[in-house]
Amino acid sequence: MLLAGLFGGFLFLMLVLGDWLHFSSLRPSAARYGCRIARTEDRLPLVSVTKLTTQFGSTGLLRFPHGAARLFPDERQLVLRPQRRLRTAWPMKGFIELEAEGESTKLVCHKLIPWSSAILTLVWFLTVGIGTLAFVVLYLTDGGLASLSSIMMGLGILGIGLLVVAFGLVTVVFAYRMEDHRLAQAYQDLREALGQDTPLVS
Repeated sequence: MLLAGLFGGFLFLMLVLGDWLHFSSLRPSAARYGCRIARTEDRLPLVSVTKLTTQFGSTGLLRFPHGAARLFPDERQLVLRPQRRLRTAWPMKGFIELEAEGESTKLVCHKLIPWSSAILTLVWFLTVGIGTLAFVVLYLTDGGLASLSSIMMGLGILGIGLLVVAFGLVTVVFAYRMEDHRLAQAYQDLREALGQDTPLVS
């Protein structure tokens, strides 16, 4: 039983590691990989798709101070990966679709995180939320309102559960802002490399 548990834990860690490695890859097969959490649009005036493609050279890879971008000219797509000095459990990358608009280019950017990060976060919140709710229901059915002391104890345990949920929300929001800022820095580097310096618009 212990051996099966250890093997299951090892397999789980390998699946998470494989998910992160595939997500971070700049290969064509990994371009669209990940859970989409946001979508924004931008335009590069007076920069055609053809001119944009030539900026990437023969390798199709540009490295910036805050990340790297890989172009797939046949699909008119590119992947933007920010540099990560301090990793969080919710790394983010950008998958950008290029659409020609005369002498300009429209960029449709999708923000993605690894599937394992999205699934584990959802499972964690569901477990804590449902567990807290189940405790309240069971506590009430077992006579949790019979005395003042039992009411106070129930409220105390409920408060702890809510604090855990609140702490999780704060952690996720903080990590999202950090990763989104890193992606925005890499995107700004990309614009500057293409001769543009206006900020991203929604």
